[in-house]
Amino acid sequence: MAASTSTRLLRLTLPLVKTHGFTRDALALSVLHLPSPESHSAPLSDAAITALFGQEIKAEHSLINFFFDEGIEHMKSRAQAFSDSNGRPPSIKEVLEERLKFNEPVLEHLPNAFASLASSLSSAAKLGPFQVFSVDPLPGLRHALRIADEACYLSADTSTELSWYARRASLCAIYTAVELHQITSPHTTSQFLESLLTSSSHLKKSFDEVGLFSSYLFKSFRAVAKSAGTL
Repeated sequence: MAASTSTRLLRLTLPLVKTHGFTRDALALSVLHLPSPESHSAPLSDAAITALFGQEIKAEHSLINFFFDEGIEHMKSRAQAFSDSNGRPPSIKEVLEERLKFNEPVLEHLPNAFASLASSLSSAAKLGPFQVFSVDPLPGLRHALRIADEACYLSADTSTELSWYARRASLCAIYTAVELHQITSPHTTSQFLESLLTSSSHLKKSFDEVGLFSSYLFKSFRAVAKSAGTL
């Protein structure tokens, strides 16, 4: 029952992210939007949020990860609709564009979301009077990896063996670069995506800009995919 309740509330929270961000406050307000007769007259208490979604920053992470999961479902549903209408699977570009559109209502909150995922209160260390947060790039990489893998599947990509890994590693880097670009320049996102998919020189530049190098991605891709549950 708790899992079902938390999922329902997470879904009700997503429209609230636009104005409240990926926060415990947004989660607290979700119960105000339950249908009658389940609706509440007051937001969830902090204790209830913790019980349903986790302590401290973990509740935010639950919301962020649910948003990512819903983004994957959005890709699937839009790809199916495209296939039904056109008699063919969508291209990689068309699939990735749909996922990027899913970001649009909450773009201003994505930087804080990625920063939250990359840091952890539980792993923070004390250095004299200061608190030092460890930074973990893997959540962001797993996010892009899931999208790259799903985009290949939905577009009926036929890469095999080493090409399978190379294709997904490249798309992982491309999507990471485009999503970062989208946050700062949303009106040119589609053009930037197309340039990275079609131009090897731009692709190399994208690796440099986001700190992801093709050699590192290719070597680490299999291990990251396994840890993310993709393989």
